[in-house]
Amino acid sequence: MDETIMKDRREQDAIHEWLHHLEAIALDRGFESTRWGKSDGLPLLGLRRPARQPASASRIYLSAGIHGDEPAGPVAVELLLRRDLLAPDVSWTICPLLNPGGWLTGTREISSGIDLNRDYLRPKSREAAAHCAWIDRVGCHDLYLSLHEDWEATGFYLYEINTSPLSKPLALKILEQVATVIPIEPVSCIDQHTVRSPGYIAHAPEPDDPHQWPEAIYHCKRYPHLSYTFETPSSLPLEQRVTALVTATQTATREFRNTQPAPTL
Repeated sequence: MDETIMKDRREQDAIHEWLHHLEAIALDRGFESTRWGKSDGLPLLGLRRPARQPASASRIYLSAGIHGDEPAGPVAVELLLRRDLLAPDVSWTICPLLNPGGWLTGTREISSGIDLNRDYLRPKSREAAAHCAWIDRVGCHDLYLSLHEDWEATGFYLYEINTSPLSKPLALKILEQVATVIPIEPVSCIDQHTVRSPGYIAHAPEPDDPHQWPEAIYHCKRYPHLSYTFETPSSLPLEQRVTALVTATQTATREFRNTQPAPTL
């Protein structure tokens, strides 16, 4: 057998093993797992866990790994699950690795060359089409969180989309906590977006390119909610990036729960 094929199979087996390990941790933490699709022969997982009192709980969606060259997000999800850091009074929906084939090869795109995070308007890829269908089956959520990295950034920053009349922006509190872990991006313009304050992009609920919808835009078009996309600088050590994403996720979760009206008894 060709040595390259053998190496690829060994690496694919390692991704399979990691996903199986992650799924086992999630099941042990009370999540249900659904394999809603495949990408390059690797499973696409959806993890769901209802809150202890679902009728009055916030519903939070968390995704990672849509770009294969951004490994900190999936590793952060694994750490959140392994250390049992996800609030039990929240109804969680998690997609821990949306592009396992890209993670295998270290590429932003899937093997066909499509950037999944631009493919949510009229999906050309089976992966994005299957993800849209699964999102629609799962239903609405109140808070959207997505974990990313930026190869050009020197510090952490976030995109905020707010289409929910019941939610107050949380960006400054998230940035304040993340600043204790890594620097905040200092520039006044990021990817042609003017920042509201260091690291804070308040994004309209519209795509930058009307023909290329990111995952976050698809979600906000489907359901009113508060949305955050977190970006860590890829130049920093992986451990720091992971810690920053975990801190951002926990802070957003805590602060969001604090802004919600108390349940009616």
